[in-house]
Amino acid sequence: MLKSYEATMENGQIHWLKEQPEVAAVARIIVTVLADDPTPVVKRRTAPASIAGKGRTLGDIVSPTVDEQCDDS
Repeated sequence: MLKSYEATMENGQIHWLKEQPEVAAVARIIVTVLADDPTPVVKRRTAPASIAGKGRTLGDIVSPTVDEQCDDS
């Protein structure tokens, strides 16, 4: 089972923030470096300029564009 430990790295030296893992003389580790800015970047899609202003709304947004047909058989 993998366990995670919080640490900072300064000049190549690891400084544990809370508990330090108990390991033998040699341990295999995986390091994930977190960005300094914890706010996520939101990417928004935009339409190409070549289609700008060419869309149309065909009817009400909340109702269908065609009438519903009833089959009273």
